Amino acid sequence: MISTDNIRKVLPTIGIILAIGTLMSILGPYNSHALGVPGVWFYWTGLMAVGWISGRIFTALLEHIYPGLQPLLSGLVLATLVTFPVSATVIVIQPMTGPAFKLGQLPMVFFMVWVVSAAVTLVSVFMERARNEAATATAPLEGGNGIGLGLAEKLPPRLRTASLLALQAEDHYLRVHTEAGDELILMRLGDAIAAVEGLDGERTHRSWWVARRAVQDVARADGRATLTLSNGVEAPVSRTYSPRLREAGWY
Repeated sequence: MISTDNIRKVLPTIGIILAIGTLMSILGPYNSHALGVPGVWFYWTGLMAVGWISGRIFTALLEHIYPGLQPLLSGLVLATLVTFPVSATVIVIQPMTGPAFKLGQLPMVFFMVWVVSAAVTLVSVFMERARNEAATATAPLEGGNGIGLGLAEKLPPRLRTASLLALQAEDHYLRVHTEAGDELILMRLGDAIAAVEGLDGERTHRSWWVARRAVQDVARADGRATLTLSNGVEAPVSRTYSPRLREAGWY
């Protein structure tokens, strides 16, 4: 069942899709006015929706593969990736509105879609940056959750006041697990642990630090323990840190 909170979160996006779709249907680029009314509106609004859904998927992939990608470069890469599914949609719809595109026309179709995708994507990137900067200006850098300034300033505003569950080293990066979600940042685990020294937690592995209150279950097998956290993530306990945790009453 869709919650009221989730509906509230998606309403602004729906509004943007409808607004851009309406604007494009009024401007009628690429002879789309030939579709008539309301066909031209459904055409552009539908393409905006396909672009948004594709953009969400590709954004998640980019953040996973290249978490530190510069926003402008990320926007251009995202626009290019989004162009593929949107172009495919345009090509499929075309026979319903007129003659199908010839093979030689496809590069131009791709370019025209890319131009629109790039414009919309870059506007979205700069709007998101403006929102983040505004939130950063008002969000506390160190709150009652015990996350120190050195770590908090690297987190997005939505995570700065969330309860910390665990810290997980991933190569040169650090994944910060909180009750409000997780984020991959560029920081050493040792520095992050120093920033949360006021919290009740322990290092459980060379790559993990876990908040004690986050532990929901403990499983033991082959002489090793695994901690299941409140967000469902499993944190390993190495033999090096196991005696200390056992003495502290973790299990």
